[in-house]
Amino acid sequence: MDEVPGEEADAGPGGGEPEASDSLKAFGEVVKAFRKRAGLTQERFAPMVGYSVPTVASIEQGRRLPPVAFVDRAEEVLDAFGAIRGAAKHVARKPGLAKWFRQWAKLELQAATLYTYENRLVPGLLQTPAYAKTLFDEQIPALGDEEIGALLAARVERMKLLTDRPHTIYSFIIDEHVLRRQTGGSEVMREQAAHILDICERRNIDVQIMPQSRGHHAGLNGPLCLLETQENKWFAYCEGQETGQLIPDPKVVSILQKRYARMRAQALSAEESGSLLREMRGAA
Repeated sequence: MDEVPGEEADAGPGGGEPEASDSLKAFGEVVKAFRKRAGLTQERFAPMVGYSVPTVASIEQGRRLPPVAFVDRAEEVLDAFGAIRGAAKHVARKPGLAKWFRQWAKLELQAATLYTYENRLVPGLLQTPAYAKTLFDEQIPALGDEEIGALLAARVERMKLLTDRPHTIYSFIIDEHVLRRQTGGSEVMREQAAHILDICERRNIDVQIMPQSRGHHAGLNGPLCLLETQENKWFAYCEGQETGQLIPDPKVVSILQKRYARMRAQALSAEESGSLLREMRGAA
């Protein structure tokens, strides 16, 4: 979920103290040292651990939390004497993620499937920097420039999931009024509509709009996220003001899956949603 404060909000008031990024950088240096010891370039190393070159580079530079699978594969490929697994135990995220969101963010890095329904604002993975900055600029309590910069950097970094994980299936359902609201003004919303249209060109990403004309639909209880891991285990996540809840209970997750399935049938099709987005891009 992506409200502010919320998903990637807030390293300042309401989101708790930000975590240091030194441990991420230290972990990256450990991986890089063992990679070079093995005589491997990033280009050769990346396919050996099953991740893209940009992802490996981000991890080595301390800009990205390493997925568990990456840690295990790097340890084995580089024969690191347990050093990489040991360093991973002390890794913490850099500032920019709310405490309540960090566990879900870690699951996202390994997701096989990720579904998001949002009726408050554009989902964080789909936001343009200008749209996201508007949300941070208007946050209450007010944030300083440094805090806003950290939050914006974290959000932009998380958006790379859409390009770094081309085999993950993404589905987004967004209430129409979210896209009609002039968050940041007409130019920001025109750019936002165009950005979503560009993202929809990717074969693993579907965006559907829930039309205002539908008087009732299965998502009226609020926003939700659903996630399937590589081991085919499902989790759900729901977020409100200053809090978020990771839901592992299969019975609850099943109920939310049924609601999401109904919403997909009630929303405009991907093609119809694209047409509406093109209209918004021209009229915003």
